[in-house]
Amino acid sequence: MTDSLSPLPAAALPTVSIVIPAYNEEAGIRHCLVAAIEQTVPAHEIVVVDNRSTDGTRAAVEAMIQAFPEANIRLIEQDAEQGITPTRNAGFDAATGTVIGRIDADTALAPNWVEQVQLAFSTGDFVAASGPVEYYDMPMRRFGHHADDTFRKLQVKLAGDYVFLFGTNMAITKEAWLAVRGDVCADREDLMHEDIDLAVHLALKGLKVGYVSAMTVGMSARRLDSSPRDYLYYVERFQRTYAAHGIHDVRLLAPMAVFLGIYPALHAERALHEHRTAQRWGGVPHPAPAVTPAD
Repeated sequence: MTDSLSPLPAAALPTVSIVIPAYNEEAGIRHCLVAAIEQTVPAHEIVVVDNRSTDGTRAAVEAMIQAFPEANIRLIEQDAEQGITPTRNAGFDAATGTVIGRIDADTALAPNWVEQVQLAFSTGDFVAASGPVEYYDMPMRRFGHHADDTFRKLQVKLAGDYVFLFGTNMAITKEAWLAVRGDVCADREDLMHEDIDLAVHLALKGLKVGYVSAMTVGMSARRLDSSPRDYLYYVERFQRTYAAHGIHDVRLLAPMAVFLGIYPALHAERALHEHRTAQRWGGVPHPAPAVTPAD
């Protein structure tokens, strides 16, 4: 695990591409791109991979390309298949940086994220890494960030050879991607976590995955808005991913227990928060006063 690193000359640092898979992300893609642009060290390129969006995602990205020509935003289309795995793969294949950062369309990078990725990967200690998140649409963000970082550090210790990757906040060298490109699972049935599948295949090749506390991003907690049934299916992706590779280590399933444990309270909190916000803006109808029948 890496918490802080010494500065190196710019010429010695790797270039960083940022890949953003997107499907119907019109509402949030601008926010994501602005954070990716406003970095202390600019990214080599920002690659948005649109996967058959039916809303205004492509138009929103094209508008950002026009507004920020110096940011080297590239929009590519992955229309052959629906799904996060082929969309991610298309972005990784298209990226030209030494290191490929991979985030989601609702991710908001910390202003020094690219800089921290450069410093972390310049050590050569690992070929891929993830960092912590804080939920920008939940209360107590700082506490949540600390709790998330603490849990992920613990999980790294429990994971042994199979250190996780987290698709919302991860990076991998282009060389390592090419080494496992033909091995990663297509997962056309959409049963697994594609980021964990990638981490497993790196481990099977003897390639090290690290964890970097300084690689911080914000993300939405919108997953908690899912119904209990849908949320359970999402959480069980951990077990299905490891089982698909013949890995049966209960320590790797610790995130399942945590995510299932926090869901009831945070799901209720988000519903209450949305109700309060809507009521504040007149969006929630108040009960009509009782009408007394006339005598």
